[in-house]
Amino acid sequence: MKLYGLPGACSLVDHITLQWTGQPFEYEIVPRAGLKTAPFTDINPMGAVPVLVDGDVTLTQNVAILEYIAEQYPQANVHGGTTARARAEARRWLALLNSDVHKTFSMLFGATRMVSTEAAQDELRKTASDRIKEMFALINKRLEGREWLGEARSVADAYLYVILRWAGAFKMDLSAFPNLQAHFARMQADKGVQAALAAEGLK
Repeated sequence: MKLYGLPGACSLVDHITLQWTGQPFEYEIVPRAGLKTAPFTDINPMGAVPVLVDGDVTLTQNVAILEYIAEQYPQANVHGGTTARARAEARRWLALLNSDVHKTFSMLFGATRMVSTEAAQDELRKTASDRIKEMFALINKRLEGREWLGEARSVADAYLYVILRWAGAFKMDLSAFPNLQAHFARMQADKGVQAALAAEGLK
């Protein structure tokens, strides 16, 4: 398998998951300036990471890639549990992170592209930040008395970790969310996470 990614981007979720499998893979950094040009657009015309190539299989979109990795390496147990109910629960939180939290963060990353005036950009950032904190409150409650979003560590936990890194980059105050802080600390100490960070030149 070969994963194309951008350091610190959502492709870090897939990178962590591949580290958890304990199986060999290649990781190639795609410079931000190269995302929208060939040869990368020959692989993904959308010009975005992550992209996973496995033989004649080329996958884009995070959820599809994470599911593929989990299915290819069931022994890694990154589905979030051994029962259908447990796996569905982990997928539920993965869906929230991918479809709602990540999407709202895009308003912070891309405020200058979405609205033209500085006042409108500030308003958009505030609205997005408030909405993110509302969702963080739900996730914080889910983590009360538990280590992971699912029954066991899963791809959803990797996604939450990456999103919490983004929150740190935006200097969001997470003091009201002790369970999120504890989750971040657990993930930060994980050997697979540390290996992925090192490979991407991150701390």
